[in-house]
Amino acid sequence: MLCQACKERTATIHLTEISNGQRAETHLCQECAQQQGLAVKAQIPLNELLSTLLSVQPETAEPSGKTEPKIPAKTCPECGMSLKRFAKESLLGCPYDYKVFEKELLGLIERSHNGKSRHCGKIPNRIPAEQKKDIVLRQLRRQLDEAVKNEDYERAAHLRDEIKMNE
Repeated sequence: MLCQACKERTATIHLTEISNGQRAETHLCQECAQQQGLAVKAQIPLNELLSTLLSVQPETAEPSGKTEPKIPAKTCPECGMSLKRFAKESLLGCPYDYKVFEKELLGLIERSHNGKSRHCGKIPNRIPAEQKKDIVLRQLRRQLDEAVKNEDYERAAHLRDEIKMNE
């Protein structure tokens, strides 16, 4: 995708602004974004980001008076990975690690995804209206099933009405 300002370079900065219910997308190259006064931070390496997020654990005081992040000494029985090693390397050893370190990783995942720990997907912008409508209806029906399962009947009634409006 080309930069909307210079129409020469590839757009690497994609801004989405929602104002009064209207969505506006802007696609700029790094040079044009800087010219327009948009602060463009250099990318933070993944291992640095994860180490920072992991270090925001409850702290414990050592006898020397220093505080150290409290990292449990658990290890994965499949690959031998430990949380301490994960904090240094920012890579898990095997798929089983997600189960072993679930409690510790959940907080990390939620912090890095603004409180969300479940991926619910997105609807592409450039699909036919009929297809988009089907996707929205499926999502609403799933939410309705979940609301009924959780006995949240007020939300279920609202979702039922929304489904009727979209059919």
